[in-house]
Amino acid sequence: MNASTKKPSLRHLLCAAALPLVLGLSACGGAATPAETAKSVSAADADPAAAAALPARFKQAGVVKVASDIPYPPLEMFDENQNLTGLDVDLAAALGAKLGVKLELQKQAFDSIIPSLQSGKNDIIMSGMNDTPERQKTLDFVDYLHAGFSILVREGNPENITTALDLCGKTVAVQKATVQGDILRSYEQKCKDKGSDPINVTELPLETDVQTAVRAGKASADVVDSAPAAYAAKTAGDGKVFDIVRDPANPAGYNPVYTGIGVLKKDAGLSKALLLAMEAIVKDGTYEDILKKYELSDYSVKTAGMNLGSDAGKDVK
Repeated sequence: MNASTKKPSLRHLLCAAALPLVLGLSACGGAATPAETAKSVSAADADPAAAAALPARFKQAGVVKVASDIPYPPLEMFDENQNLTGLDVDLAAALGAKLGVKLELQKQAFDSIIPSLQSGKNDIIMSGMNDTPERQKTLDFVDYLHAGFSILVREGNPENITTALDLCGKTVAVQKATVQGDILRSYEQKCKDKGSDPINVTELPLETDVQTAVRAGKASADVVDSAPAAYAAKTAGDGKVFDIVRDPANPAGYNPVYTGIGVLKKDAGLSKALLLAMEAIVKDGTYEDILKKYELSDYSVKTAGMNLGSDAGKDVK
């Protein structure tokens, strides 16, 4: 799903998944340092309204710490030199430029990503997080993508999976703490109605773990956001490892939802500043340029907005 930069192989991604929490330490070769994850900013590039709205504590610190479950290609990934790249990386740099501060990505496991904000360790989330009503009880979202979920299977689709209901009675892997697990579990009655067992949902720590399970035959499919699914199908093994199930009834993927930057509700000033920065990069074309770079233009939001999410997992065919 991504693009103009050279793509890492699955081996690179699995190696990257083993990196310690501090990005500057790497057991896999070249290190990604904070300087690489947050480009230098200049006051001349700042958007006056966005910069003025940014709360003083972030201006004084000169940095906003971004919790991110790295890697999650094509949003966050490593190139062949272990440099951090991806849509979220470029988007963070662009938003930081408009705010006049750096946005630094910090590696954080997805199932602890919201607590990392609540503890004060990080300030915002940029990690392919879907904007759902349940999460809106804790977070506000500045939305920047709109896409559905896709079914990723081994090349050739050996189990002949053509729709979501073909997953009934099969083992399906998803990343831990994502909404896809709840969606699949909600199919239980539909599976019973067709005379099948429920979907056996296996939750694994990383999306790369999920893809490995499918590749090894330990799971029949991976249900994941359409962007990572398309990227994996295109790049893993030069496109010879995975296929995406093409369901004619759901050409854009299942249950399209918004993906956004998560901010604690108590930090409303920061949310407002990020929304203004997002509006600025939409207006000047930077947002569309970033989407094109990673071949994600089909998943753009038409206008910048906050808390656009609707019920995840409903009306899924």
